[in-house]
Amino acid sequence: MTDMGLNGGDRPAAGTRTVDIVVSLLILGLALLLGYDSIRTGNSWASDGPQAGYFPFYLSVLMGGAALYGLARGIIARAHEGETFVTCEQFYRVMQVFVPTFVFCIATQFLGLYVASFILITGFMQWIGKIALWKSALTAFLFSIAMFFTFEIAFNVIMPKGPLEAAFGY
Repeated sequence: MTDMGLNGGDRPAAGTRTVDIVVSLLILGLALLLGYDSIRTGNSWASDGPQAGYFPFYLSVLMGGAALYGLARGIIARAHEGETFVTCEQFYRVMQVFVPTFVFCIATQFLGLYVASFILITGFMQWIGKIALWKSALTAFLFSIAMFFTFEIAFNVIMPKGPLEAAFGY
């Protein structure tokens, strides 16, 4: 099953109250950034209508108000105190998907979509699915080829390409 020493098993990784407060602070920070940028862009009513930052400014005010409400509720109310948001085991499983997907997004910029997809699919099938290398590689290859023909040939959609596609003239 799981190695308790590696990922902590059912031990709480974060409490619900802590996550509520952190997420509220992040949303408040985003609201402040968006509000500042809307003011910088122009958030008033001009002779020809609203400026570019008019609607985003008021949306950021609403978002900031909601974040302050969530923050106050998280600090004052003790309803979720001691309640587990995520266990170490659950967090570990989420990171098993998040980290490779994040690396895939970065790798796409250098290797192109199709090669990065091949690596991601092969890796996931082997690491998480425990599927044989040849089956993983074959499935990833067929999927990447199908994606290439669908996007590049059939629909002529421009996708991120890397050195391999350049070697074949794409």
